[in-house]
This record gives sequence, structure tokens and C-alpha cells, in this order.
Amino acid sequence: MNRRIVAAPAVLLLAAGLALTGCASPSPAASSPDEAPRLGEVSPGLPDGPVMGQGTVLEVGDGAELCLGPVAESAPPQCSGIPLVDWTWDGVEGVEETGGVRWGSFAVQGTYDGKTLTVTQPPIMLALYDPMPLDDPTGGEPGAGAEADLLRIQDELPARLGDAYFASYPQDGWLFVDVLWDDGTWQDAANGEYGADTVIIRSALREIG
Repeated sequence: MNRRIVAAPAVLLLAAGLALTGCASPSPAASSPDEAPRLGEVSPGLPDGPVMGQGTVLEVGDGAELCLGPVAESAPPQCSGIPLVDWTWDGVEGVEETGGVRWGSFAVQGTYDGKTLTVTQPPIMLALYDPMPLDDPTGGEPGAGAEADLLRIQDELPARLGDAYFASYPQDGWLFVDVLWDDGTWQDAANGEYGADTVIIRSALREIG
């Protein structure tokens, strides 16, 4: 706390007393311009190259979507996903159709612009897709989050992340969070807000190479 000091003994004593009082009852500190942003206050950048997503491709009406989040297991399934550009069912195996709705489970490669996924390679049936194994983000170690804290964070995520948030669950001191896309921006924000041993952000779209 910065105060003007006047060169008089009585004023010096008064200023010292005020400083001590201020230390005993601190007021909330203003946010520093250099303070790290909280999760949800910043948005991930776009991928530098092609990405791969694994999920259900569903076409109802004119356009197909790639559903990377929860899917209602019905016939036909119900879900909401990323609009696909340049998608075609021609020559694609593993397709089901009923009531004018077509769908299937595929690994889809394309370029993501923040709103749509433009398909750049033929899709691969998930039953035949053999992805590269992913590194364990926990390093085999338990997280540091208490169950109550993880559940509190979990409750806040839908409002913070919006439609990009899919699901989350606590396990072994970690909160695993599934989102549409993250280039590390949200993971960095989570580390800064909760610590590097509490929240793991998992991106459904993954960069290739």
C-alpha cells in the first residue's frame, strides 16, 4: 500500500498506524494486467494443420455433422456436431439408414476453421481405425484435487466453456475434461487457475503429425 509520507512526527505515526490497520484488514486486490487468464476467459487458437476426429457422422436433411460428444443411442441416433464440408457418402462403408437419416461411426480427417470441418481424406470406419496410442497425461501419478473441489469445478465448466464442453469426470484426484478442441490454451489456463496436477483437458479433435 503506497501512502504519501509528510515530514512531521505526528503524521508519520498516523501513517504507520494506518498501514498496520490496512495489513490487518486487506481489501480485495485488483487483477493484475499480467495475471494468467482463468479457464474459459481465453479461447484456443485454430489448428496449424489437419486434424482427426473420431465419432458419429449423422446426416439429417441437407448436411452431415460429425458428433464428437455424447450421442443418444437410438435408431437413428441423436446428436449435435460440427458441420462437415465436402462430405460424401459415396463409396463409404459402414453406413446405416432409416427414415431418411444416414449415419455411421468414422475417423474423419480435415481442416477445422472454428466452425466447420472440411473433409480432406476419405473417412475410415472406426471398427477398422487403429490410432496411435496417446501418452498418459497423468504420468501415472494421482492428482492433487479433493473430491469436493473437483465436483465444484465440474459444475462450473458448462457455463465457462459453452458448446465446446462435452463431459467431465473426477478420478484419482484428477478432473478429466473432454472438449471439442484445445491447442493447449485451456490446459494452460486450467494449470494456472487450479494447479498443474488437478485438471486434464482432452481435445476431441487432434492434430495430425
